[in-house]
Amino acid sequence: MDWSILWWILAGLLMIAGLVGTVVPALPGVPMVFAGLLLLAWSTGFEPVGLGTLGVLGILTALSILIDFLAASLGAKRLGASQRAFWGATLGAVVGLFFGLPGIILGPFVGAVSAELSAGRGAVQAGRSGYGAWIGIVLGTAAKLTIAFLMLGIVLTKFLFN
Repeated sequence: MDWSILWWILAGLLMIAGLVGTVVPALPGVPMVFAGLLLLAWSTGFEPVGLGTLGVLGILTALSILIDFLAASLGAKRLGASQRAFWGATLGAVVGLFFGLPGIILGPFVGAVSAELSAGRGAVQAGRSGYGAWIGIVLGTAAKLTIAFLMLGIVLTKFLFN
């Protein structure tokens, strides 16, 4: 039995789940894309995608993880948010998952605002903090999606022109 088709299907499912995970905060999106690409490379005997390319993909994955940690925090800090607002935005993003796309979009904002209000900050500052956290998360998600598609493009190029 030829197992390569099974490996390709599993790699494809990992990559699709990874793309979803770049938007859904509870999943490690770009690392899942990397795992799918690594499985794809392994299943082809590292023929079109060699260790050098995998090293570049690994660096891009590490960059996406760094962006994930810094984006919301920097966005919130830029507008004067506390650390509490960052954690509120993170919790809001996770809770927002249960409310579909509106929850994913509004959850970080509501979480950051709620956290700031619970800390005794005024409504204006809480709103600014929520906005900053939300912008940070949106820009971080856009950056992670860009990195994920860049990784897929690199591997697709290797397969097409090898």
